[in-house]
Amino acid sequence: MEDKPAHRTDPANPSPLRAPRATRSNALHAGAWWLWALGLAVAASRTTNPLLLGLLVGVAGYVVAVRRTDAPWARSYGAFVKLGLVVIVVRLVFSAFLGSPIPGSHLIVTLPELPLPDWAKGVRIGGRVTAEQLVFGLYDGAKLAALLICVGAANALANPARLLKSLPGALYEAGVAVVVAMTFAPNMVADVLRLRTARRLRGRPAGGVTAVLQIGLPVLEGALERSVAVAASMDARGYGRTAAVPPAVRRTTTALTLGGLLGVCAGSYGLLAAEGAAYGLPILGIGLAAALAGLRLGGRRSVRTRYRPDLWGVRAWLVAGSGAAVAVVMILAGAYDPAGLHPGVVPLEAPGLPLWPAAGVLLGLLPALVAPQPPARTPEEKTR
Repeated sequence: MEDKPAHRTDPANPSPLRAPRATRSNALHAGAWWLWALGLAVAASRTTNPLLLGLLVGVAGYVVAVRRTDAPWARSYGAFVKLGLVVIVVRLVFSAFLGSPIPGSHLIVTLPELPLPDWAKGVRIGGRVTAEQLVFGLYDGAKLAALLICVGAANALANPARLLKSLPGALYEAGVAVVVAMTFAPNMVADVLRLRTARRLRGRPAGGVTAVLQIGLPVLEGALERSVAVAASMDARGYGRTAAVPPAVRRTTTALTLGGLLGVCAGSYGLLAAEGAAYGLPILGIGLAAALAGLRLGGRRSVRTRYRPDLWGVRAWLVAGSGAAVAVVMILAGAYDPAGLHPGVVPLEAPGLPLWPAAGVLLGLLPALVAPQPPARTPEEKTR
């Protein structure tokens, strides 16, 4: 009896229930990653509960760990985490040395106070440092750190070049400048790591002032060569060429774009403010509609075409929708249970974990299940 060959699944798409391997044709839209991360950032802005903020950071970190690639921009997440920790430390230092409006009865230390003139009443340098004001500074710094880490997750997951392809024609020139600026630093960091590894393999010291000076010149030379190559490729693709449009269209485009962006700013402020969610969402929707109409009209000046534009598929909707769902849950929780999102510091009390806001935050893990998996690395690439 002849044995039948074992059934094998396609590695690019193992099963309908599992996320496929990311390829050029099925890669997730870069805008979906940014919408997901901005949803987490909005949720972080609505709470000072350190447990919820830590859960948001954990969700963002897990998704980055399982879905980021080996590209240079994907290594920026660690830098954002370190920046968040620095923000917390700076906020605590400011709270200790510059004082805080939070009254407190648990005295920790009394610093030497610098006398200030009468016109500086309400401002002090030094003085009493209480546990209440430090805890308040810790909560406030943790919120800002969570915002930065969520933005860092978008930087690590979204391909800036593919995001540039999806921008409207009116924003193409500005988008090119932003993308070049965003990719310059990660490439420079990669050059530094490569040169330091090469020096270690040659038996030369990789630390110290002398090594830094010797590494700096090749790094700057590589950056200059990349700049020249980018400028040449942009010129070859007709960067900066525009088509003629009627003056009325230009004026209408300017009015719609500026008015829409003002509406977006006002609506975003309403969503991020403590009591502005009721009017923030309608104003944000109207502003987005006006801005998109202005950008569509402004795109007539652009003579470029898109080659293989990225498609916004079901997985992109799920990823973006998960971030929006986290933001909506946190906004609703702020309306129905504000005490759970903002633990008290006067008197001091241990923060609790609200169950249904925490369950809403876990919706942000959906991209770890539905987003295409990064390409598998070969054993040779793992040893590099």
